[in-house]
Amino acid sequence: MTALTTTTVSDWERQLSASLPLFGHRNWIVVADAAYPAQSGPGIETVVANANQIHVVREVFGAIAASRHLRANVLVDSELEFVEEIDAPGVAEYRLQLDSVLYGFHVNRVPHEQIIHKLDQSAQVFRILVVKTDMTIPYTSVFFELDCGYWNAEAEKRLREAMLVAESR
Repeated sequence: MTALTTTTVSDWERQLSASLPLFGHRNWIVVADAAYPAQSGPGIETVVANANQIHVVREVFGAIAASRHLRANVLVDSELEFVEEIDAPGVAEYRLQLDSVLYGFHVNRVPHEQIIHKLDQSAQVFRILVVKTDMTIPYTSVFFELDCGYWNAEAEKRLREAMLVAESR
């Protein structure tokens, strides 16, 4: 059953702090806009921050960066680039602020439905923390797909190649 809890800023920060030591690669943290739905996946926990989204993104990003065992692949909706100011006042300023928070970090821009599909698949086996903010601009959710902070794809590739060589002997 998905938990939906309304919390204060300090409560969502406590939830984030409590979740990070438990989380590892394949877990997700989503910083969502106000209209993001309460998903029904078994591993999805939703907390309401009632806070500015850029503030929450900055806090989540900082907490992940400070964690020795985690790093994140950041995904944003590719639709965000095409949302126009006339349809969503404040979107241009939001994009500037988000780019500033994530400056220097590779951000994957993926269609919203593809991200949600990937998230739904992960939620079948792994925990997901969704932090809903007060953001009222569409396609502004920021998805942190967690990965191992002390191991990377290149090291995994070398490991698998060494195992294949050893098996072929």
